[in-house]
Amino acid sequence: MTKTQLSAALRVPPAAPAEAATFFTARLAFQADVSDVHASLESDSPGFVLVDSRGDAAWAQAHVPGAVHLPTAEIAERAASLLDPAVPIITYCWGPGCDGATRAALAFAQLGYRVKEMIGGIEYWIREGLPVEGPDGVEQRVADPLTAPVGSAHCAC
Repeated sequence: MTKTQLSAALRVPPAAPAEAATFFTARLAFQADVSDVHASLESDSPGFVLVDSRGDAAWAQAHVPGAVHLPTAEIAERAASLLDPAVPIITYCWGPGCDGATRAALAFAQLGYRVKEMIGGIEYWIREGLPVEGPDGVEQRVADPLTAPVGSAHCAC
């Protein structure tokens, strides 16, 4: 590659370090990953409520054990009766191809709740081999080796 040719990845140059730090700090304030959510839920005091924002059929099919079921369309009506506004919320939906958790997080934020979105949704929860609860109780599948480290629950990142 000559000096005049830019790589496709650098056609738009990286932001200045201070701008990048601001962006990535903000991103972490709005999102949590599946592994961190799981580790927090396994602790004595996770410090948040996990909310599944999918509809009834999806919830019945499988959900994260211990999550609260509150479909996005019902948040404005039911949140105050189910959730303490002093406790942060983390929302999830199907997965990266779905913005349902984002819409749910927005609905909670508009009601005054502190909220984050679990990136990856239940898809990556399952792909990382974490337990789900469904009609037959709690089950756990083998982690997908293309999305989770083999033999470990954490990627050490």
